Amino acid sequence: VQLQASGGGLVQAGGSLRLSCAASGRTFSSYAMGWFRQAPGKEREFVAAISNGATNTDYADSVKGRFTISRDNAKKTVYLQMNSLEPEDTAVYYCARSRSRLAQRTNYDVWGQGTQVTVSS
Repeated sequence: VQLQASGGGLVQAGGSLRLSCAASGRTFSSYAMGWFRQAPGKEREFVAAISNGATNTDYADSVKGRFTISRDNAKKTVYLQMNSLEPEDTAVYYCARSRSRLAQRTNYDVWGQGTQVTVSS
């Protein structure tokens, strides 16, 4: 399984971006997916997760109400819609596949290459 993230870029504060993560392989719909981010000088942190059937989601408090995670199992793609972006959201964003069907903050085993999001003030 390989994950390919895209959609990052430079945006002004208050703007929006939509990240996509396309997966290869046949088992995409069996696993939960997540988004994480890592800012310069900081540890990687959880952003959002979605269960395999998209029935459950989980968000970090810092993005709740601004970001929305979704998935299209037919297209083997997970999305992160990011609205009301803030300079503090600047980071490399990574998608990841969980070892579980459940939307969790840990227990991920396959990672994409990351896409840079930069929010200017």
